[in-house]
Amino acid sequence: MRNLTTLTLTACLTAALITGCESTPTRTAVAADHQAAMFGPVAALAGEWTGTDPASGEDYTIEFSPTANNSAVREIMFPGSPWEMTNLYHMDGDDLVITHYCAAGNQPRMVTSKAKQTAEGTVYHFDLESVSNLRPEHDHYMGNMTLIILSDGSLREEWRSYQRDGSLTEPTTFVMTRK
Repeated sequence: MRNLTTLTLTACLTAALITGCESTPTRTAVAADHQAAMFGPVAALAGEWTGTDPASGEDYTIEFSPTANNSAVREIMFPGSPWEMTNLYHMDGDDLVITHYCAAGNQPRMVTSKAKQTAEGTVYHFDLESVSNLRPEHDHYMGNMTLIILSDGSLREEWRSYQRDGSLTEPTTFVMTRK
């Protein structure tokens, strides 16, 4: 898990006024070709995807859509259900970031710095950077996610949670095809 110190805009502006600092501690944008290689395949997921839960046999839907002038992709898991969740993907410097807005009420932020090309497809492995709004009643929170854009055009997500003792759960896997 990486820990980054971030300042709120107000704190930075206050520091700038007091100390005369002229820059903020942010990640800078990267070359367009790196951004296209990292973000482009995720942006291309736009549309509706469906799958079937192997345990229950129930069908589910996941939707991807560009937002914020195509600088982010919003993923809605199980739209319209009580456990609907949202994930936002965007670039932050060299890294592709996903923030998972969990039905549990916390928001893990996971990061990857590369997309790996394999025979299976394009693989992104996101690791936990931080989690906000973690409360004592939360017995776990999402810890990492592997997104695989498969060569056959389907999609697989493998989600793992951290238990409060720091151990990782077995993955929960979603396999989807474009509707």
